[in-house]
Amino acid sequence: MTTCILGVDPGVSGAIAFYWPEAQHRVIAEDAPTAFGLIDAVTLADRIRQLKPDLAIIESVGAMPGQGVSSTFKFGRAVGTVDGILSTLVIPRRFVTPTVWKRHWRLDKDKEKSRALAIQLFPSCANHFARKKDHNRAEAALIARYGAEVLCK
Repeated sequence: MTTCILGVDPGVSGAIAFYWPEAQHRVIAEDAPTAFGLIDAVTLADRIRQLKPDLAIIESVGAMPGQGVSSTFKFGRAVGTVDGILSTLVIPRRFVTPTVWKRHWRLDKDKEKSRALAIQLFPSCANHFARKKDHNRAEAALIARYGAEVLCK
């Protein structure tokens, strides 16, 4: 049986990545689908159903210092949407803080380093991370691979 792990970099500007540990260089990374400035729950649920992940690893983040109330609420709503979809689809989920998964990869807050590492780890899928703004896709892919290497052992 092929295992698929879903990595989630949450938020409206976040991303999702589907990773197959049996094929270490295979990953599908995409921007989170949105509609009217919110996560498009129907499209996201359809995509998750299509690729059938066995486990989801969601980055566990909180409000950022200096972030406005409206932005914080919008972010929380996005995280809740993802969590609700995964619960409804009965997909087990684990949460990991940025500090923990980034320490595993020896990364810091520099998003460009995350993108460079994703290109290195997934060379045949580097097109998913080609643009500078694809750092969220890269982080979703690294979260998924972290889950496979650490949480699924």
